[in-house]
Amino acid sequence: MSSQQNPTPASEAAAEAGPRPVRLTVAAALTALEGLALVVGGVWILVLGLTGHPDDRQQAVTGGVTLIVLALLPLLAARGLLGRRSWSRGPALITQIIALPVAYNLLQADSMAIPGGIALAVVAVGSLILLLNPETTRALGIRGPGNTDK
Repeated sequence: MSSQQNPTPASEAAAEAGPRPVRLTVAAALTALEGLALVVGGVWILVLGLTGHPDDRQQAVTGGVTLIVLALLPLLAARGLLGRRSWSRGPALITQIIALPVAYNLLQADSMAIPGGIALAVVAVGSLILLLNPETTRALGIRGPGNTDK
């Protein structure tokens, strides 16, 4: 049977809640953008480590692989946000909180990293605002503490 013939409780709840709020869609897109940036950065470091002349080839390869693996967190969170999965807000929030000190460090550099730091800070703060918005919280089916109403 297809999922349309035999809907799951989660898909029924999402269907009853109406269309996905724009805030949730934008938060998912920004989170996915951060994940894609991590993948691109990881592949870049990996390729330079394998084909270039790094000071420490093993460290470059490890760094590239680490970034690619870390990209899974925001990418899975973005997919969950698009599917209105309540679990996905936690990893998305963690991604944004981790991005803030990275953006700060980029802003402290005296180089071309400053525009990247500005962009990352704007995306992280914007995503946090969108993810903590009450409309987003309701769309994900997250209830506050002590709120047992459906």
